[in-house]
Amino acid sequence: MNPVDPAAAPEPPATEDRIPELVGAVYAMAPAPERGRMIEHLLRPLGVLSLVAVAGGIFAKIRFRSGWQDMHVRLDDLLNVKPGDVVALADHAQQVSVETVDSLAQMLAASPMLAGTAAAVLLATLLIQRSRRRGPG
Repeated sequence: MNPVDPAAAPEPPATEDRIPELVGAVYAMAPAPERGRMIEHLLRPLGVLSLVAVAGGIFAKIRFRSGWQDMHVRLDDLLNVKPGDVVALADHAQQVSVETVDSLAQMLAASPMLAGTAAAVLLATLLIQRSRRRGPG
């Protein structure tokens, strides 16, 4: 009997607990305008304390610089945000408002740049499934 090569083992199926990782993966491949929209979307439900606590406060700096009411993430803001920061942001955002993270599915579907990517399709599928299980809110 041949030993199994762990590197050749299939990756485990994506589950809800991997949603923040998938958000980070989609962010990593997204063009700058889509990255900005994703961050703006995920920041909406978070208060000041949340923003300071996530990713070393990088998102608090963005939020305060762009204004609280009419937030807009600038290109130079995106230069400092790494996919791991977005994973942390998505994880925290879904603790505050799972609906906000689930509604990323609509944003992904509306984006011609992202809609066909494997990570975006997988993420959107998981978000839609979770939203349906939760039912109308």
